[in-house]
Amino acid sequence: MLRINNIKIKKNISEEQLINQIIKKYHIKNSDIIKWNIIKKSIDARKKNDISFNYTVDIEVKDESKYSNIKKIEIIDIDKKIKNSININILNSLKSEPSPIIVGAGPAGLFSALTLIQNGISPIVVEQGKTVEERKEDVNNFLYNRNLNISSNVQFGEGGAGTFSDGKLTTGINNPLCQKVLKEFVNFGAPEEILYLSKPHIGTDNLINIIRNIRNYIISKGGKFYFNTKFINFSIKDNQINSVSLKNLITNESFELPTNRLILAIGHSSRDTFKLLYENGINIEKKNFSVGVRIEHLQQNINIAQYGDNPNLKLPPAEYKLAYHSPSGRSCYTFCMCPGGTVIASSSEKNTIVTNGMSNYLRDGTNANSALLVNVTPDDFTDSSPLAGIYFQKDLEEKAFVLGGSNYNAPIQRVEDFLHNKKSSTIGSVIPSYLPGTTLSDLNEILPHFVSSTLKEGILYFDKKISGFANPDSILTGVETRSSSPVKIPRNSHLTSNIEGIYPCGEGAGYAGGIMSAAVDGIKCSLAILGVLNKFN
Repeated sequence: MLRINNIKIKKNISEEQLINQIIKKYHIKNSDIIKWNIIKKSIDARKKNDISFNYTVDIEVKDESKYSNIKKIEIIDIDKKIKNSININILNSLKSEPSPIIVGAGPAGLFSALTLIQNGISPIVVEQGKTVEERKEDVNNFLYNRNLNISSNVQFGEGGAGTFSDGKLTTGINNPLCQKVLKEFVNFGAPEEILYLSKPHIGTDNLINIIRNIRNYIISKGGKFYFNTKFINFSIKDNQINSVSLKNLITNESFELPTNRLILAIGHSSRDTFKLLYENGINIEKKNFSVGVRIEHLQQNINIAQYGDNPNLKLPPAEYKLAYHSPSGRSCYTFCMCPGGTVIASSSEKNTIVTNGMSNYLRDGTNANSALLVNVTPDDFTDSSPLAGIYFQKDLEEKAFVLGGSNYNAPIQRVEDFLHNKKSSTIGSVIPSYLPGTTLSDLNEILPHFVSSTLKEGILYFDKKISGFANPDSILTGVETRSSSPVKIPRNSHLTSNIEGIYPCGEGAGYAGGIMSAAVDGIKCSLAILGVLNKFN
């Protein structure tokens, strides 16, 4: 296998043209080529007048020794590459009865169920929300009619909170299981380019179909799903999980299922479940998280700031990722940046405002948006309870609801007005994308002072990094409070809590921060159940 790194391309060409250009440059004979793969593709935009695509390509040939002395060509051992690839097929003697129960059908829960079913274990997945198809209808009913379903919304339902986002698959973790997640997404309908793009994303429109495909596969192999079904209690025998109590939200009927393995993939917004766990003896700790607002710019202006005003290449909508450290000790950073996207209403409780960002696969909307966040620590809480972070979030969400008009309008403000502590009276060139509606406001009235002051410092600092970030007409929409879980559920080296057989998992338990890391954690919890976690750590 020949690996060629740092292939710079400064014009728009197809993949076939790329390969033809490579074999011509390095004098590789067509008759020698068995197959080829793009391993990585990124954009080098450090010089606005000299932007290029940067590729890494593997070419399998009949006799790589013929090319071993060519500069920039690296010889890769195919057998070693195959051996190092992640392929979880485990022959195990684990009994499938009683079935492992997974609470939550987000990326952690789905990939946990997928791992079990691929290894002969039939799980039961419990989800208080609806299937992803029905859930989409509930989300639209809230966006266009202001009718909030507290069990099926942007936060709750099949696919989890990440479904109505940008479908980003970037992550800060370095785990070989990430490649497993990408390949599974492709297997169930994602574009193959996510395997090699440096910043892969799927888009909400694609995610809906992919999630449905994963569910149907799990069912076809013997797994079960209980939708519209809430986890309401559990029983313990000799410090071991013994059963779970569930409630059908349509019929209001309660029932019990036996299990000795319970994966809690409950997501970062499952506040009543956090309370239930705490009251029933599960160890829970307070943790850091962040709050702030969504900021919207014209995508065209972000493109110019990042690429220049006349790039030679056909480039995707530009992204950014920024961080600022204040002398006060606080940090301000951007999170979940959605090129060509919208700010989406993400409330999961009545009389609250919660925002998030969403993009479809093409990212072809007028505006770019990103969370603009400030870190919060347990020292900022007025309550000593492990659930104090929840109370902090909810207080801010309820204040935003009132500021917006108590009708699910979100409070918005022009950046210029926010910087000058002035209520906005008009909007300019940036039209807010939030539905069901917006209300011109002064966000300084509800944000804690340490949040608003750090946001202001951050905005002005980021304007030095990206020209126009502090554009007076940029729109701030409040509030963003659900970037991560406000609690952590401690677990041991076997990934169980202080109760044997209970596996805290994913974002809600404090072990993930996005689709990719949540999916990886779901796989890890199932590997722990299968008894082979140490082989993949």
